[in-house]
Amino acid sequence: MSEEEPQSFVLQTAGFDARFPNTNQSKHCDYYRCVDAKGEDFAPCKTFWRNFHSLCPNEWIAKWDEQKDAGKFPGKLTA
Repeated sequence: MSEEEPQSFVLQTAGFDARFPNTNQSKHCDYYRCVDAKGEDFAPCKTFWRNFHSLCPNEWIAKWDEQKDAGKFPGKLTA
């Protein structure tokens, strides 16, 4: 029998800022703005993607994806 080596994963999320423990975290949900301005291949957008998926509720992400696909996203995506 062949033994499979266990896979290792690196989990990353936005760092905690002790100065503001109770602030609104929605600022981390600006992934779409970064992608529209710089494109998905822009390295900092990948950081926004990790923050986006770790801090923003899945319901928000699903709703925003639907709105963006339908062209009815209410936010301003361009700077």
